[in-house]
Amino acid sequence: IVGVVGVGQDISARKNAETRVSMLAADLRLLIDSANAPIIGIDAFGCVNEWNNKAAEITGYAKDEVVGCYLVRDFIIDEYKTAVNGVLHKALEGSETDNFEFPFVTKSGERVEILLNATTRRDTTGKVFGVVGVGQDITELKRGQAELTRVANDLQLLIETANAPIFGIDTSGFVNEWNRKAAAITGFSREEVMGKDLVRRFITPEYQDSVGEVLHKALQGEETANFEFPLYTKDGERVEVLLNATTRRSATGAIVGVVGVGQNITELKRGQAELTRV
Repeated sequence: IVGVVGVGQDISARKNAETRVSMLAADLRLLIDSANAPIIGIDAFGCVNEWNNKAAEITGYAKDEVVGCYLVRDFIIDEYKTAVNGVLHKALEGSETDNFEFPFVTKSGERVEILLNATTRRDTTGKVFGVVGVGQDITELKRGQAELTRVANDLQLLIETANAPIFGIDTSGFVNEWNRKAAAITGFSREEVMGKDLVRRFITPEYQDSVGEVLHKALQGEETANFEFPLYTKDGERVEVLLNATTRRSATGAIVGVVGVGQNITELKRGQAELTRV
């Protein structure tokens, strides 16, 4: 033995690259964990391998309680298991899905609604190894929508069963509201009047201009109370309705039409005419 020889390689660039990759991975981990949105991931077998702080907060399950568990089988409510499983299966085949509802059962047994994007996860060679989803908790939004639907249904029922004629038109003057009392007074069913020009088809000629003017003002935001609204019935008779014209607005405040709640004053007018005659 006369000595030792060593053959070296400069790996500074590789070490620098590894350091940068480690720093990026740490930054990504911090971003995932601290994100103000639930982030959930599964491996190729459907087992949880990603569960950030927000997901834990929303569901009540800590990360160590869910990692390795089957996401769909253990945490998705029964009626959605097939649909969610289908979305995740597609993502594992490379077909991603945006904005699908992802209902969870929390640790306390409550239901939370998550709107999720299912994104395919790939390694450096392009091979699919899982799915990651970034979500939004829409539980309160869904509750609000359900409440709005209930209120809308109650309002529609109130309109339909009201003991007063209720008419509505859109911004073009076409009928879009016609309750049972309006149908009973005029003889025209809802189906017969919907989409028809209210003034030209159902108002007596001598009142068409004045009624048209009142409705036009309401479509500009100027409402009118207690104006006479003479209608032709299906039998050709004239009925007198005392109406309030109220501007109808969308959720954004845009004018979308006019609704009128009326009172049938036909008999009252006949009585007044008779008293005048006498």
